[in-house]
Amino acid sequence: MLYDKDIREPLFEFLEENFGKIRIFEEKITGTARADVLMVMEDKLCGIEIKSDADSYTRLKGQVRNYDKYYDRNMVAVGSKHAMSISEHVPDHWGIITIDEEKGLPDFYILRPFKDNPHFEIKNKLSILWRPELAHIQELNLMPAYKGRSKDFVREKILDTVEEDTLNRQISDELFERDYSTIAERINEYRKGIGQKPRRKRRKTKYLKSAR
Repeated sequence: MLYDKDIREPLFEFLEENFGKIRIFEEKITGTARADVLMVMEDKLCGIEIKSDADSYTRLKGQVRNYDKYYDRNMVAVGSKHAMSISEHVPDHWGIITIDEEKGLPDFYILRPFKDNPHFEIKNKLSILWRPELAHIQELNLMPAYKGRSKDFVREKILDTVEEDTLNRQISDELFERDYSTIAERINEYRKGIGQKPRRKRRKTKYLKSAR
């Protein structure tokens, strides 16, 4: 039996071979849930839920609903135990990757390609970006800085100003360049620029977000 930990790294290699230029984020908190995998493409974001043979469908309905709010496209990668039944549990626009075990290693097959998500709203996807990333998009599009205004206000202004195809590419560009090791410094620089006090460095980090 293949477990989640056996699947991830080979799955990432499979995705790179099949989708070209991508960046992978693991355990990405999105809305009220946590996406197993966020795959950044050149102008799209794809959420990927992993269901190994050890997993059940118990939480899948809620996970599908949450993924569909934020990502242009979505896929589920399932172990052979779920291969015959998974299509009954995800919408038709979700792609399906099946995972068989060959000589103790995972073997991947695209059972069903993904389609564009009909429930997707770009305003939700834009909420994934950090404030300095939003500021860079404002700069790229020659927008005012809107110093002191809320992130919701800034996002609405971006949506009103930037054409959607352009914005999709710019969101992907920001995520391709995201660097978790420098985010605290970038946020503090942004806060200084708008006249706010920098945040104090936390003494202890409870969670570590990983990206590949």
